[in-house]
Amino acid sequence: MARTTRPRKDRARPAAAAGAGTELYLELARTVAALAEPRSLRSFTLPYPGFAQRALDHTVMRCLGIGRTPPRSLPELWEWCRSMTADDPLFDVPSSLVTRGATLVTPVGLMPTRTCLELASHGPAGQVETEARGLLAELEGRCGSTERYRLCRRFLADHPVVQQEDRHTRNWSRDVWAKVKELYQPLPESLRVDGVFLPCPVCRLPALPRGRTLPTPTRPAADQEIWCEGEECLRPERFEPIRDPDLALILPRSLRAYLVLPHPVETAARNALDSAGIRHEARPGHLSAHHVRDTGHGPLEMHVYDRLQPGLLAAHLAQSPPHTHRAFIVVPERLAARDGYRASFTAALPEPLRPRLILTTPSDLVRHLTTRATESDHTMHTGTAHRRSTPASARTEAEDDA
Repeated sequence: MARTTRPRKDRARPAAAAGAGTELYLELARTVAALAEPRSLRSFTLPYPGFAQRALDHTVMRCLGIGRTPPRSLPELWEWCRSMTADDPLFDVPSSLVTRGATLVTPVGLMPTRTCLELASHGPAGQVETEARGLLAELEGRCGSTERYRLCRRFLADHPVVQQEDRHTRNWSRDVWAKVKELYQPLPESLRVDGVFLPCPVCRLPALPRGRTLPTPTRPAADQEIWCEGEECLRPERFEPIRDPDLALILPRSLRAYLVLPHPVETAARNALDSAGIRHEARPGHLSAHHVRDTGHGPLEMHVYDRLQPGLLAAHLAQSPPHTHRAFIVVPERLAARDGYRASFTAALPEPLRPRLILTTPSDLVRHLTTRATESDHTMHTGTAHRRSTPASARTEAEDDA
């Protein structure tokens, strides 16, 4: 008996060690996301905040346990996270969860990567997406009506940064601003370059050059590396800096990542439904979820995301699956076309959810809606005919679900 139990324990040790590495990487992601907030800028000096000290301690113990040189301080840990990848043996995060080579801190902007924010939102301890959802829920409560909330939500998505001069434009709504203004905060020093703020002209989110020096803000040198929070934007030839950032306000990072970034995809998806005459309405309490009606095949759902990590997206949907029998997960064209994105998403889903969640893009949404709905309708008819000729005792659970 002893000979059979010992190998089992030996086999369990590597699995436990791998799990510990993944948990450490998740903890580091949450730590990096929290330390990057404006209120945490002083956290790099002693005494470190409790959550950061624990993350540093856990990293040191993990390194010592496998014979690696650990970081000696929180600033060194931050620098360390620029190059330490998720698939490093120290962490060994499964590629089904995070793609190989992913890091937590951008090498140019020295800010949390989008992968870091997605990891920091993963699981029961996740915080970034939870914060965004909570802020929007509070806004929805303040608005008092669906239409007012829709206008306020659209304002936020269209205005990640608000300048004083914006308030004098023709389309400015005092009523909307009164509801949303408390969500904005002063532009932090960490997002300024040579006394100016540099928004990316493509995604409208913060941009930073390597070294945080930009001699010519409007036309940087062709070989100068510039990071923007969207991470995927084609580099523009010209930037329009905000030269008086003290008079500008910015949304918190959680809303920039989980409301502003997916907004163009959501807009394109809604426009596609409108053009096809398909009615839709936002689901209360969700970031980008919609009921889809008038397809002729019962209620469906549409969920819109802009997530770089398909495995984390699948894990999120598995944790909070849609209510309807079938839901359409809309992502940007560039992600759906990325090698392995669709396959990784499907493989990471639990088996029962795979036929229920259809990954698509705004341009293919209507086609998938009508095709899948027709297939579902055909299945229901054939299933009904089959049940008429099958004894009740012989019906399977799958047939009843159909």
